[in-house]
Amino acid sequence: MTITRRRLISISAAWALMPVAARAATGSRHLWMGQAMGARASLRLAHPDAEAIAARVMAEIKRLEDILSLYRPHSALSRLNRVGQLEAPPFELLECLSLAGSVHWASGGRFDPTVQPLWALWAEAATQGMQPDRSAIAATLRRTGWKKIDIGAGIVTLRPGMALTLNGIGQGYVADRVAALLEAEGLTDILIDTGEMRALGGSPDGGDWSVRLQSERRVHLRQRALATSAPLGTTFDQSGRDGHIIDPMTGRPTSIAWRSVSITAPSAALADALTTAACLMPDRDSIDDMLRQFPDARLDSLS
Repeated sequence: MTITRRRLISISAAWALMPVAARAATGSRHLWMGQAMGARASLRLAHPDAEAIAARVMAEIKRLEDILSLYRPHSALSRLNRVGQLEAPPFELLECLSLAGSVHWASGGRFDPTVQPLWALWAEAATQGMQPDRSAIAATLRRTGWKKIDIGAGIVTLRPGMALTLNGIGQGYVADRVAALLEAEGLTDILIDTGEMRALGGSPDGGDWSVRLQSERRVHLRQRALATSAPLGTTFDQSGRDGHIIDPMTGRPTSIAWRSVSITAPSAALADALTTAACLMPDRDSIDDMLRQFPDARLDSLS
């Protein structure tokens, strides 16, 4: 499997536009680079307490990964998938599932975190240089479907064989929570990058944060978030034809012709989920119909 994260924000542009900084004329500088929900993440602060603040951010990311990540076997999500039931689910998991449900219905079912068994099927076949056969896809499709989840305040229950992924919303959610933490610290004028971007205020130099997409288009952010999805940003096959975004209707990687979709919204979690859904939309009108249900969301780039 080809693991290339769906980051169409050019790395050179992102570094040129940073630092991720608090508004401070002077102060110590601290750079952290790591991972959040399987994607590279970075935080650069210029602040007298930069190192201590960065440590609190890192602790928050770790806490959230212990809830939402598929990459940690003892996370709340992994335990739910393994056992099929999770009592006293963390608030953050319920919040992600609630937003996922809203985007699921707004997208006509195209955004569906229950596709994880299909993703695993395609990933396993890819390790053998193959695609799954029709019968395997059909059988796995029967173990998916948002309506089959029972979500309550005290317990979340999956039917046998089901599993969830929050990879289409989790990076954005982490960015939102980091923004909330930094705002509680009294900081502003920060650009957070966890694979999706979340602007807390504007640029320390004045004006908005200006982020350049791979298409060369610039998106201006102030107290908003930006997410970009690309069906072929990660592929199962070495030839780069079978993308990582699975169509919950067919059980196959999307065949839609979009190379990338960028959406801005008040929250990075919402922008993240909407871009994933948009990659499965057959035309621009369908994307516009979905976005009308979220008045503060905007399609910024479609190619």
